[in-house]
Amino acid sequence: MKKLVALLAILAVAVVGMAAPAAAADKDFKLGVLFSLTGPFAPAGALAGYRGTMVAVDMINARGGIAGKYKVVPVVADAQSNPDVAIREGQRLMTVEKVPVVLGVFSSGIAVPLAPMAEKNKKIFWVIIAISDKVVQDRNLKYVFRVQPMGSQWGQSTVKMLNDNLGKFGVKSAKDLKVAIIHEDGPYGSSVSKANQAMADKFGMKVVLNEAYSHKTKDMSSLILKLKRVKPDAILHTGYFPDVVLFFRQARELGLKTKAIEGHGAGHANMPKLAEAAGGDLMNYCFNVDPAPAQMLDRKKLVKGTGELIGEFLKRYEEKFKVSDPPTHATQGFGHTWILLNDVAPLALKKYGDLSPESIRKASLEIDIPEGGTPCGYGVKFAQPGTPLSGQNLRSYPVVVQSINGKLGIAWPAALQTVTPVIPLPAGSPFAEK
Repeated sequence: MKKLVALLAILAVAVVGMAAPAAAADKDFKLGVLFSLTGPFAPAGALAGYRGTMVAVDMINARGGIAGKYKVVPVVADAQSNPDVAIREGQRLMTVEKVPVVLGVFSSGIAVPLAPMAEKNKKIFWVIIAISDKVVQDRNLKYVFRVQPMGSQWGQSTVKMLNDNLGKFGVKSAKDLKVAIIHEDGPYGSSVSKANQAMADKFGMKVVLNEAYSHKTKDMSSLILKLKRVKPDAILHTGYFPDVVLFFRQARELGLKTKAIEGHGAGHANMPKLAEAAGGDLMNYCFNVDPAPAQMLDRKKLVKGTGELIGEFLKRYEEKFKVSDPPTHATQGFGHTWILLNDVAPLALKKYGDLSPESIRKASLEIDIPEGGTPCGYGVKFAQPGTPLSGQNLRSYPVVVQSINGKLGIAWPAALQTVTPVIPLPAGSPFAEK
């Protein structure tokens, strides 16, 4: 009996020892999720970004959590399309909820002031969608990471696309092309328009108008009349959803004509939703710049396993939200969240032993994903501290898509092209010159 009792005692100790790792495996990872779920930013792309994020969380948890150990518990906050609300909610997530990471946001007007707050609190701010260069440029932030491309890349891409298609405009030289730049006056619009102007100057294009406006404006008629007077070959527009809808409606009413209209994400991003709000014919043959929606990518060109990941994302998104062709912001929400939870967090655990902000920060700086290795198509390598773009993903880039009779295709760059760009606007567009 004494031997049996001793044996049972040894077994009990062994069982307890074996159970200890299992108890650790039951830990939760609280993830702050901050998006504008209501207000004008929601239909523009914030809601789609949030939905993509939640699909990523579901998929990670279905695989047993981060590294098969930590269940992801999202702590969701609504920025309400209001920077003041967003700041309060961001502060609450960091100091009251004590999340190690705040993930989001849609608007650059929210991201720019939120970044130094994360720095002050030494919490990771993982930027999903906001694109203004000012979020990271020359700030030397150590806890802010943006997987998304920068606004200047948006502005550069549209002008490069124009330069690559000069013949379609009927001109032989870039100096003969007339370009108009219009943009909302916040950090987002200013960042993109500055890059528009710089790239147009580089090619020698004629910028016949460069004008800002408030995205809260209720009347864009004076700006549209200016556009009519200068008669641009191409209009480069940066705005949010309500002002973009207003522009297209008033432009038709006032008889604006041009050869091409290019948007820069945000209000232009969800083109089916935009067509529904503004009028489907208004969006036909218009362009938009954004990271490619996952369903547009040629999966055969991606790193092994990425195509299957995209397939599962699209399947789950359709099942959960009844949308078979999700906008680019859904891909950004999913892909950029996936990188944090599937790549960065497991590395932090493996190399630094926990999921603290400091461990996640160090792991983020070591991540090295090649092009084609993410659901967005590009790779991931963050700029190091002490560099001008500290925390920015240096391998990200947008593409130019065109809406042709209700279908979207990649029109630029040539290497990823799935449709031949239609320029000038044909008779099917109310903005066509003929």
